[in-house]
Amino acid sequence: MPLAPRKLCACLAPAGVVLAALHAAPPAAAQAVANPVPPQPLPRISQPITADGDLSDAGWQGAAVVDRFYETSPGDNIPAKISTTAWLAYDDSYLYIAVKCDDPEPAKIRAPFVDRDAVIGTDDNVAVFLDTRGDRRTALELRVNPRGIQGDAIFNDSTLTEDFSPDFFYDTGARITAEGWQAEFRVPLSTLRYPKTSPQTWGILIWRNWPRDFRYAFHSAPLPRGSNCSICHSHELTDITGLPSSRHLVVAPYANASGAESRPPSAGADYSDPDWNEEVGLDVKWNPTAGSAIDATVNPDFSQIESDVAQISVNERFALFFPEKRPFFLEGIDLFETPIQAVHTRTITSPRWGLRGTGKLGDTAYTLLLSQDRGGGLQILPGATFSDFAPQEFESDVAVGRLRHELGRSFAGFLFTDREIDGGGYNRVLGPDFQWRPTEADALIAQFLWSDSEAPDRRDLHPDFQGQRLDDYGLYLEWNHQVREYDWVVSVEGYGEDFRADTGFVPQVGGRDYEAGGGWRFYPESALFRFVRPYAFATVSRDVDDRSLGHDYVAGVFGLGSRNLNAQAEIHDNEVRVGPELLSQQYLFYFLQFDPSRRLPRIGLNGTIGEAVDFANGRVGDGGSANLVATIRPTDHLTLEAISGWEWLEVDDPLLGSGRLFTAQIERLKATYTFSARSLLRLIGQYVETDRDPGLYTFPVPEADGSFAGSALYSYKLNWQTVLFLGYGDDRLLTERRDLVGTRRSVFFKISYAVQR
Repeated sequence: MPLAPRKLCACLAPAGVVLAALHAAPPAAAQAVANPVPPQPLPRISQPITADGDLSDAGWQGAAVVDRFYETSPGDNIPAKISTTAWLAYDDSYLYIAVKCDDPEPAKIRAPFVDRDAVIGTDDNVAVFLDTRGDRRTALELRVNPRGIQGDAIFNDSTLTEDFSPDFFYDTGARITAEGWQAEFRVPLSTLRYPKTSPQTWGILIWRNWPRDFRYAFHSAPLPRGSNCSICHSHELTDITGLPSSRHLVVAPYANASGAESRPPSAGADYSDPDWNEEVGLDVKWNPTAGSAIDATVNPDFSQIESDVAQISVNERFALFFPEKRPFFLEGIDLFETPIQAVHTRTITSPRWGLRGTGKLGDTAYTLLLSQDRGGGLQILPGATFSDFAPQEFESDVAVGRLRHELGRSFAGFLFTDREIDGGGYNRVLGPDFQWRPTEADALIAQFLWSDSEAPDRRDLHPDFQGQRLDDYGLYLEWNHQVREYDWVVSVEGYGEDFRADTGFVPQVGGRDYEAGGGWRFYPESALFRFVRPYAFATVSRDVDDRSLGHDYVAGVFGLGSRNLNAQAEIHDNEVRVGPELLSQQYLFYFLQFDPSRRLPRIGLNGTIGEAVDFANGRVGDGGSANLVATIRPTDHLTLEAISGWEWLEVDDPLLGSGRLFTAQIERLKATYTFSARSLLRLIGQYVETDRDPGLYTFPVPEADGSFAGSALYSYKLNWQTVLFLGYGDDRLLTERRDLVGTRRSVFFKISYAVQR
């Protein structure tokens, strides 16, 4: 039920609200709308262009010109305050794009050296959205900053999300000039996915991000505030002919070596002899046509993936969510986005091999993923009032498939997952989903799933692993309405108590949530705020026997303004079931984030204050949380990202006394020195600690526990698959004497080289 992850959802909500406020609603239309920008033929050129940021190549002389941009934020499609010009062309192998970004004060250009995909809204950049399939639903997003550094993503109009996990092959070059800055893209046609037709019509939308007193957005087409889509406003590129049928192949073998030594945290223990491991593996991507891709991996290595940001897990009822970061699982990942998160590839903890096909046939998009999981990690055992975990110490074979068929402005889909456990047991989930858009303001979204499971007979791992059969349903139904002045939504989400999604993330089952809410939208022309949305919603939860699981009544306000200010406050009247009792808590949730300057590009604070339920002991106390995040850039090459998080709870128990039950904290510092667009050094230190008063608990607990994880990584990337990594890791535990004692240290080396043809 949504009551469980509300804390996480509240922290993430502003991003979606901002996008909706600027140019779109959460659901998206699937067809083009009236656009004042006329279709523009895309010229074919015969002279090659080098992507080096120098716009003097002769090939640009015959290119199409886009020189009319609109200020879509904070202005409402007024003429852009500064000049931006783009040029577009193609030849037998590449799509070429150039942009010239004039700036009245070039000294204020925010142009840091950062890692790939760290080109974000705090800094100057240009993003190009390409809809080469013509579905007006998703787009390939290619970004570049004034240093020529890339950021690429898939933009999904249905969910208004930018997924920066996938990576694509393309070349960029940029330079800062006396008039501003300029950049060039050279995109291999083999990188794009387009139908096998001629001539073709593509959609394109160019966005310039200009962060100054406000975060200005300039688009190459107007984005009406009353619209319910973004990609649907792309303007058309026509007369595209003679494109290759792709048949692009990338083979990327890798080799790595790692060594680790460990010891128990007891005093005087010595490290073990180093355990050395050498491995080789292979990643293959083949595009048999321009509209399809086949990915294969053998013994994939993810040692270079950055560690997850720690989350405070004390006093939590349900499993915490961590995003997928591993490259193999990211092709076509947008197809797995459904209302019920029945697919979360992080549950494939240690793949031995993987095979995936993704593509589109006519109006139907598809993806099929097969993998063998060696196991490890934890499996979520969901419940109505809390979730448990069991060790996943068994191998399994996993299959996941998804179809999505477009029906004009709407679509219908089907999803299935299957996990077959070695030695007995399985989990199979399948069912349809759809999105129906009867008007430009309304959307009906629904998904129904059925799960059929047999638990493994492994009582040695968990008492619930008894080989029993389980089958049940999952249901989501939502109607939402959005126009310029207001929005509202009603929804129901429910799961039978025996529903399982072992290849997804559904930590709470055995009940239903009924939700209704809405907000009003205002666009003041003030020096501080340019968008304000007061809102309210109510959620009521019932279990399968129609007994109350609690409620959440919320009144809040969100604002967007100067220096990319995001401000949000919510008052919660919340009730949750803990054992046989319903416990009530009232608290304030707050969120504040803004981008002050070039050297302090972002600072944010969020948390809660007020009453808080002590889930471990079944009582209500007073407490709160605070999470401070900051990005500091002393130079254009050095970026410091700091996170500090605290959570605390005070209780007053008539039998055990009163005082501070616990204090939990997280401290994380990530320092990245980027030498160039290809080379960087990254250092991460992360400390987690929880202090408790054992006398206030109804069961034995340690007085303190904690850990420290440190890592260093040198990275050289010729492209996203031709890489060199050198790394070191150091893990430590907090002892009863409050000493941090080393328990594991490791080194690793990896090299991978992509061969293309």
